[in-house]
Amino acid sequence: MKRLMDIILALLILFIMFPIILIAALSIRIESKGSVLFKQDRLGKEGKVFTLYKLRSLRQNNDRQEKQIFKDHPEMTAVGKFIRRFKIDELPQIFNVLKGDMSIVGPRPSLPSLMEKFDENAYYRLKVRPGLTGWAQINGNVYNSWPKRWILDRYYVENWSILFDIKIIIATIGVILFGEEK
Repeated sequence: MKRLMDIILALLILFIMFPIILIAALSIRIESKGSVLFKQDRLGKEGKVFTLYKLRSLRQNNDRQEKQIFKDHPEMTAVGKFIRRFKIDELPQIFNVLKGDMSIVGPRPSLPSLMEKFDENAYYRLKVRPGLTGWAQINGNVYNSWPKRWILDRYYVENWSILFDIKIIIATIGVILFGEEK
């Protein structure tokens, strides 16, 4: 049921957001040279590594592959700041959902290098497909420590339901429109 919901929602989001993705991609291409897509290895279900897609928000030729980048990074482009503020850079992950690497809702996929810091809660979250959004993302996200995010992710895994996913999707729309709470 969850996989069917993921496919239907992903296709709907792709249909609605395709013009925005196209405008963002063209803007990235005009502002800086290089690919409009950024690819990065991430951990999926059961720890399987997959390639995550994002719209590029930094100048080409940076060493981002194993780092998390925050909004004040010196390599961030003007278009990059805008697309990250409204989470537009995440939209290519719809293709990860359609491929089956990700779900619409679930714990955000971690960098493989972060695995060395994993605790029991972090490993627990690998029982499900990672998501575009999740319980941790609507409850503080980057303002929380990794262990706090992993506790929130475990709570999601242990309490999953279709209604819980719908609640998270609705709350995510608020986060996109109004920003994250500290």
